Amino acid sequence: QLVLIESGGGLVQAGDSLRLSCAASGRTFSSVAIGWFRQAPGKERTFVAFINRSSGLTYYADSVKGRFTISRDNAKNTVYLQMNTLTPEDTAVYYCAQYQRVFYSGSQKATDFGSWGRGTQVTVSS
Repeated sequence: QLVLIESGGGLVQAGDSLRLSCAASGRTFSSVAIGWFRQAPGKERTFVAFINRSSGLTYYADSVKGRFTISRDNAKNTVYLQMNTLTPEDTAVYYCAQYQRVFYSGSQKATDFGSWGRGTQVTVSS
Protein backbone atom coordinates (compact mmCIF):
# COMPACT_ATOMS: atom_id res chain seq x y z
CA GLN A 1 0.00 0.00 0.00
CA LEU A 2 1.47 3.28 -1.14
CA VAL A 3 1.13 6.17 1.31
CA LEU A 4 1.41 9.66 -0.14
CA ILE A 5 1.81 12.88 1.83
CA GLU A 6 1.59 16.31 0.25
CA SER A 7 3.29 19.41 1.61
CA GLY A 8 4.42 22.86 0.55
CA GLY A 9 1.12 24.67 0.26
CA GLY A 10 0.49 28.11 1.65
CA LEU A 11 -0.85 31.61 1.14
CA VAL A 12 0.84 33.59 -1.62
CA GLN A 13 0.11 36.59 -3.81
CA ALA A 14 -0.72 36.50 -7.49
CA GLY A 15 2.44 36.12 -9.55
CA ASP A 16 4.29 34.25 -6.82
CA SER A 17 5.64 30.70 -6.97
CA LEU A 18 5.29 27.62 -4.79
CA ARG A 19 6.76 24.15 -4.89
CA LEU A 20 4.62 21.30 -3.67
CA SER A 21 6.05 17.96 -2.60
CA CYS A 22 4.48 14.51 -2.62
CA ALA A 23 6.44 12.14 -0.39
CA ALA A 24 5.83 8.42 -0.74
CA SER A 25 6.34 5.45 1.52
CA GLY A 26 5.16 1.88 1.70
CA ARG A 27 6.40 0.31 -1.54
CA THR A 28 8.87 0.81 -4.39
CA PHE A 29 8.20 4.38 -5.36
CA SER A 30 10.21 4.24 -8.57
CA SER A 31 7.78 1.69 -10.01
CA VAL A 32 4.70 3.94 -9.91
CA ALA A 33 3.47 6.88 -11.94
CA ILE A 34 2.07 9.87 -10.07
CA GLY A 35 -0.49 12.53 -10.81
CA TRP A 36 -1.37 15.85 -9.21
CA PHE A 37 -4.98 17.00 -8.94
CA ARG A 38 -6.65 19.97 -7.32
CA GLN A 39 -10.04 20.74 -5.90
CA ALA A 40 -11.43 24.21 -5.37
CA PRO A 41 -14.30 24.82 -2.92
CA GLY A 42 -17.58 23.60 -4.35
CA LYS A 43 -15.93 22.16 -7.46
CA GLU A 44 -14.87 18.73 -8.67
CA ARG A 45 -11.36 17.41 -8.33
CA THR A 46 -9.51 18.15 -11.56
CA PHE A 47 -6.31 16.92 -13.15
CA VAL A 48 -3.20 19.08 -13.00
CA ALA A 49 -0.15 17.05 -14.06
CA PHE A 50 1.24 13.54 -14.54
CA ILE A 51 4.70 12.01 -14.49
CA ASN A 52 5.64 8.45 -15.32
CA ARG A 53 8.07 6.21 -13.46
CA SER A 54 11.22 7.34 -15.23
CA SER A 55 10.30 11.04 -15.69
CA GLY A 56 10.38 10.40 -19.43
CA LEU A 57 6.73 11.34 -19.84
CA THR A 58 4.96 14.32 -18.36
CA TYR A 59 1.50 15.65 -19.10
CA TYR A 60 -0.28 18.82 -18.07
CA ALA A 61 -3.74 20.28 -17.97
CA ASP A 62 -4.10 23.14 -20.43
CA SER A 63 -4.80 25.55 -17.58
CA VAL A 64 -1.31 25.07 -16.08
CA LYS A 65 0.79 24.30 -19.15
CA GLY A 66 3.80 26.60 -19.30
CA ARG A 67 3.43 27.65 -15.64
CA PHE A 68 3.66 24.37 -13.70
CA THR A 69 6.39 21.74 -13.88
CA ILE A 70 6.16 18.23 -12.47
CA SER A 71 9.32 16.32 -11.59
CA ARG A 72 10.44 13.48 -9.38
CA ASP A 73 13.44 12.32 -7.40
CA ASN A 74 13.18 8.55 -7.00
CA ALA A 75 16.13 8.53 -4.60
CA LYS A 76 14.08 10.71 -2.27
CA ASN A 77 10.73 8.99 -3.01
CA THR A 78 9.28 12.39 -3.85
CA VAL A 79 7.38 14.02 -6.69
CA TYR A 80 7.38 17.81 -6.98
CA LEU A 81 5.04 20.33 -8.54
CA GLN A 82 6.72 23.66 -9.24
CA MET A 83 4.04 26.29 -9.68
CA ASN A 84 4.96 29.67 -11.15
CA THR A 85 2.96 32.79 -11.99
CA LEU A 86 0.16 31.75 -9.68
CA THR A 87 -3.27 33.30 -10.05
CA PRO A 88 -6.31 33.32 -7.74
CA GLU A 89 -7.81 30.67 -10.03
CA ASP A 90 -5.10 28.28 -8.82
CA THR A 91 -6.51 28.40 -5.29
CA ALA A 92 -7.42 24.85 -4.28
CA VAL A 93 -6.44 21.85 -2.23
CA TYR A 94 -3.77 19.98 -4.17
CA TYR A 95 -3.58 16.18 -4.05
CA CYS A 96 -1.14 13.63 -5.40
CA ALA A 97 -2.16 10.10 -6.30
CA GLN A 98 -0.80 6.91 -7.84
CA TYR A 99 -1.74 6.06 -11.42
CA GLN A 100 -3.43 2.68 -11.32
CA ARG A 101 -3.40 1.56 -14.95
CA VAL A 102 -0.54 -0.05 -16.86
CA PHE A 103 -0.25 2.31 -19.80
CA TYR A 104 -0.84 6.04 -19.72
CA SER A 105 -3.03 7.39 -22.48
CA GLY A 106 -3.37 10.96 -21.29
CA SER A 107 -6.11 10.16 -18.82
CA GLN A 108 -7.24 13.05 -16.64
CA LYS A 109 -9.83 11.01 -14.77
CA ALA A 110 -9.50 10.89 -10.99
CA THR A 111 -10.93 7.35 -11.10
CA ASP A 112 -7.73 6.15 -12.81
CA PHE A 113 -5.72 7.19 -9.77
CA GLY A 114 -5.63 5.91 -6.19
CA SER A 115 -3.78 6.00 -2.88
CA TRP A 116 -4.71 9.66 -2.52
CA GLY A 117 -2.92 11.87 -0.04
CA ARG A 118 -4.79 14.23 2.27
CA GLY A 119 -3.89 17.27 0.25
CA THR A 120 -2.20 20.61 0.82
CA GLN A 121 -3.98 23.96 0.64
CA VAL A 122 -2.81 26.57 -1.85
CA THR A 123 -4.36 30.02 -1.59
CA VAL A 124 -3.48 32.78 -4.04
CA SER A 125 -4.59 36.29 -3.19
CA SER A 126 -5.11 38.98 -5.82
